[in-house]
Amino acid sequence: LPATPRPELARHNIPAAVAALLPPGPLESALAQGLRFVPLPEGRPLLLVGPPGAGKTLTAAKLAARAVMAGAAPLVVTTDGARAGAVEQLAAFTRILRLTLAVAAQPEALGKALAGRAHGQSAILDGFGCDPFNSEHAARLLRLIRAADAAPVLVLPAGLDAEESGEIARAFHALGARHLVATRLDAARRLGGVLAAAAAGLAISEGGVSPNVSEGLVPLDAAALAARLLRPATELRA
Repeated sequence: LPATPRPELARHNIPAAVAALLPPGPLESALAQGLRFVPLPEGRPLLLVGPPGAGKTLTAAKLAARAVMAGAAPLVVTTDGARAGAVEQLAAFTRILRLTLAVAAQPEALGKALAGRAHGQSAILDGFGCDPFNSEHAARLLRLIRAADAAPVLVLPAGLDAEESGEIARAFHALGARHLVATRLDAARRLGGVLAAAAAGLAISEGGVSPNVSEGLVPLDAAALAARLLRPATELRA
């Protein structure tokens, strides 16, 4: 059964094995010691991976907006050519940002799209909705990762069942993911799934805190996550 020695975290349904990673003491310090908090990697294309509906496309738009506001123009590519409206949704964001959207559903096309970017230009790749337990999906994802020499970043909604989140995170970790973006933190009341995903070997990097593209993604550190774990359940907004 989910259990935690910390009464203040009881409502988050944290699995006992995950709770055991948090040493006694202030929560912020315990999170910093028991889990990893690392910014998203730089230098390699970021491939946003995750199950269908996790928020990958909106996260890609938020990362692109952040780069534009910092004075850069990233290459934005979608690899999701199957989901109805997927290309149109991201294209709507990139038009506002005055960026060109490339569509590359196959590894060869993705490699060509990345080969044409300017020196030092960052790349944000919107992945397809992947079931990591499906061998065909997993094989396709691995081909995309290799074609792009990408850093896969797991995008996973907060509020999922903790055991489910842990299983999904372990599966994507096996496929190369090392970083976690937790979406829907503004709406989730129980964050045990975020901790369970991190305990699967992922570094917590960013959190989606609103649908706002320009301000809806924030770096997550131990202090920020502790504050969200301790906030009253009735406080849903960022």
